[in-house]
Amino acid sequence: MELFLLGRALMKIGEEAMPTEGIGDQPTSMRTVLIVVSDLRAHPDTTVGEIAARTGLPQSAVSAAIARLRTAGAVTTVTDPRDRRRTIIRETPEVSERVTRVRDTPIDHALAAALRTDDPEHVRKTVATLEALADELIPDRRT
Repeated sequence: MELFLLGRALMKIGEEAMPTEGIGDQPTSMRTVLIVVSDLRAHPDTTVGEIAARTGLPQSAVSAAIARLRTAGAVTTVTDPRDRRRTIIRETPEVSERVTRVRDTPIDHALAAALRTDDPEHVRKTVATLEALADELIPDRRT
């Protein structure tokens, strides 16, 4: 139970740290988009229906997240050559400007707020701990 609660707390901190300026109103939450990205990384060359089945998200939410990711330049879609009714989703090989901005955004402010501290050393140590944990638990972590 504590591990689940920790995961939720970390998700909320991550969402708080996510830059949103310049993207306008979006029909899907950042959490939904991140769940879709996570699934896509684990299952390259997949479809909206397959992502929906694996994540439990409604197909409409997955479609909206994919549209948002296409706009950001993070994914491409191609017609499946074996079944032209299917659309295959892939991460783009190039990292888009938006993805770079998201990856480069520091979490310090959101983490300090969650920790209820303004001590930069405490925040720095916590960031280092989280980075070490991410290195251990996230396969093929992209830094």
